[in-house]
Amino acid sequence: QVQLVESGGGLVQPGGSLRLSCAASGIIFSINAMGWYRQVLGKQRELVAAISSGGRTNYADSVKGRFTISRDNAKSTVYLQMNSLKPEDTAVYYCNDPWIVASGGGYWGQGTQVTVSS
Repeated sequence: QVQLVESGGGLVQPGGSLRLSCAASGIIFSINAMGWYRQVLGKQRELVAAISSGGRTNYADSVKGRFTISRDNAKSTVYLQMNSLKPEDTAVYYCNDPWIVASGGGYWGQGTQVTVSS
């Protein structure tokens, strides 16, 4: 079975930083693209960052220059370093394979809550 476990979220002040982790199991992690999604109450999940199996990255314009996605294949883990956080970044953050998500499949973890507030 596929299991995705997100962690690292919390409450942070504007301008602060958080590092999210996503531990994956049940897949051959090294051959999967991975991405970070976020979802605000009442809205669809949006892809904010993605990394290919070869290490190529893409970011949503709203987070470009502030967030960095990376992966450690030996640990089957993908990370999202979030700097200069804004209140608009408040959401539940999830990880998944963007190609599988785009095709209509995918197993979702519980996500990790990020709240940016004074």
